Amino acid sequence: MSIVAQDKKVVWHPFTQHKTAEAPLAIERASGARLYTQDGQTIIDAVSSWWVTLHGHCHPYIVERVQKQLATLEQVIFAGCTHEPAVSLAQRIIAHLPKDFGKAFYSDNGSTAVEVAVKIALQYFHNRGRAPTQLIVLRGGYHGDTFGSMSLSERSTFTAPFQPLLFDVSYIDAPLPGHPKGQSVKQLKNCLARNPKATAALLYEPIVQGVAGMLVQDHRELDALLGFCREAGVLCIADEVMTGFGRTGRLFASDFLSNKPDIICLSKGITGGMLPLGMTVVQNRIFEAFLSADDPASTFFHGHSYCANPVACTAGLASLDLLEGEESEKARTRIAKSHMSFVEEIAGDQSLRKCFCDVRVQGTILALEWDTGASTGYFNALRDQLYAFFLSRKVLLRPLGNVSYLLPPYCISNEELNVVYQAIKDFATQQRCGNAQTTAKDHCQS
Repeated sequence: MSIVAQDKKVVWHPFTQHKTAEAPLAIERASGARLYTQDGQTIIDAVSSWWVTLHGHCHPYIVERVQKQLATLEQVIFAGCTHEPAVSLAQRIIAHLPKDFGKAFYSDNGSTAVEVAVKIALQYFHNRGRAPTQLIVLRGGYHGDTFGSMSLSERSTFTAPFQPLLFDVSYIDAPLPGHPKGQSVKQLKNCLARNPKATAALLYEPIVQGVAGMLVQDHRELDALLGFCREAGVLCIADEVMTGFGRTGRLFASDFLSNKPDIICLSKGITGGMLPLGMTVVQNRIFEAFLSADDPASTFFHGHSYCANPVACTAGLASLDLLEGEESEKARTRIAKSHMSFVEEIAGDQSLRKCFCDVRVQGTILALEWDTGASTGYFNALRDQLYAFFLSRKVLLRPLGNVSYLLPPYCISNEELNVVYQAIKDFATQQRCGNAQTTAKDHCQS
């Protein structure tokens, strides 16, 4: 019996309607930007396998470091114990953050990194004698699939079955281009005015909202929003789970902004895609609110079995070695320039340009919003057509509804990028977008 047939009997896949979904790809091995299936196909992984594989699959340097660590220390309880990989990784990541950051709390994925951040923010005020209950988030945000992170995300079909159990948050508009200047700050002021001392924190994806469709925010408007939070004493929590580790053109997306967060959430690319790991990094003043010789209740009572797993931390150190190197910086610059050249090609071709409501680039991220002449969203009918077409061209692109995006590993070659770009152009030609009766502003996300 094939592995796919066995899979059908026993496995439940994420984000999959098993009644209608095509059979999954049986991946046998991977290397660089390529996936190799059991039936002999070679597929370009243009989405870094859910945004995690920074340097390419099975990078030999990370593999070597992980193998060595496995033979030394594979796991140890992190309450009451420590080890060199965890300390070194925290030191090195903190060294890349603003000088006020000083403590890293480990978890095991992006959702938990966010939940840790929000619990820290709420208890920070509790330990200082306040009890704010309001959290503010940006519309369109996505922060994970656990109950806390669902509550903090945009309400949608994904969260509808759990709506009665999700805690309330206050929503303001993300500072997207085209929105009235100052709109997000005005809405934030209105939230605070209702009860000035009730708000603990603003949670946001800096620069790029991922699941919303790789929406690129207005940097200056986001900076102004964070600046007002700082004036109002509201903590700022940056969800850099997707945007971190070079994806947006800087090491962290927050590096684009003059106003910095108080707490940063990290995961996905932190280990180069080798192993699961999460990290929540806080400013020293926040950590100090949890220190007490007299009150044990001031302790942060949170933990995970695999907190600071030594093998995952070692993978993180190896990934940082690569990320900090000159070759990685050159690769990220090359990918960004390649994306921009493709955008210019689209802009110069009238029939191709009409296929899209919007095309946006931020660092190594390229998003193409197809104009379908209908409402947009995750369940847009074009999604399945796009996915199947690109797979037929041996390219793995997993669209967000009618938004195709490239978020490739940094090792992807120009030739591989051109294969992906050509597949996009071929789909556009097949759809004859140039003949569509469309009005971008009516059909597409703002």
